[in-house]
Amino acid sequence: MSGPTESIAFDTRAREKAADAFGMWIFIGSEAMLFGAIVLVFLYARLSYGAAFAAASQHLSLPLGTLNTAVLITSSFAMALAHMFTAARRWRPAFWALMSTSLLGCIFLVIKAVEYSKEFSEGLAPVLGAPFRFAGPDPAHAEFFFALYFAMTSLHALHLIGGIAVIAGMLLLWPGTAQASRARRVQAIGLYWHFVDIVWVFLFPVLYLINRA
Repeated sequence: MSGPTESIAFDTRAREKAADAFGMWIFIGSEAMLFGAIVLVFLYARLSYGAAFAAASQHLSLPLGTLNTAVLITSSFAMALAHMFTAARRWRPAFWALMSTSLLGCIFLVIKAVEYSKEFSEGLAPVLGAPFRFAGPDPAHAEFFFALYFAMTSLHALHLIGGIAVIAGMLLLWPGTAQASRARRVQAIGLYWHFVDIVWVFLFPVLYLINRA
């Protein structure tokens, strides 16, 4: 891969692209450890307070959680299309695939906001000083379930917002960006976006499904 590089630190585009990918993998690895630690805490608490966690999980909206899973998986497909179009130097379809990815991410956040609103209205959100009301067994550990639920899902939402913001910036700069730089940036944001999607694919069964067994 010949041609000028964006950074003077690299003598070829191939090395610059490899460095971008390596840096993103390092970042993803650090974020995976963060999510992994929270999930381990949740799973340990699930083993210790199984009845309370199972009862609390029944109050989550399985239809909304399932819908959001479908939305995010579709967004991952759109991102894969963006990468494919970029590799083929089909810039206009790549632009619209990235646009679709970010719009699907926004739809996910809207659905999640609706779900959060429902939980706040039912008194199931022990965050920001909101009162917690739970009529089921062991309300103290049910509150712990919802505290972990909000911690995990809000952290995931923040990562998704970050991805949407980066894609929006890429799209704004798209007309004036060199083609080689477009390809590198789509590759980097694609790795990050797929990571965020995979995190949700793990969170969905952990929060919505296994506690209903």
